[in-house]
Amino acid sequence: MYYEIITSPCHGTIEKVAIHEEARIYEWETLFSIQTSYGDKRIIRTSCSGEIQSVEVQEGDKVIPGMVLAYVKEDLFVSGSD
Repeated sequence: MYYEIITSPCHGTIEKVAIHEEARIYEWETLFSIQTSYGDKRIIRTSCSGEIQSVEVQEGDKVIPGMVLAYVKEDLFVSGSD
């Protein structure tokens, strides 16, 4: 089982949480938006698909770089032959 850890890339405030626990997500889907301390908006996406295991922040929470926003249980499809 593989888990993707979604982290904040910046200082700011969680403006929108677009996911919830046990939701299925797909590659490049918007997960969060963060209003940065510089006043711009950062959209947080992931390059994996899977199921949200936990959401660690709420709208209005302050975040810093590296802070965990969510954990995703990745879908792993192995292809090829033996």
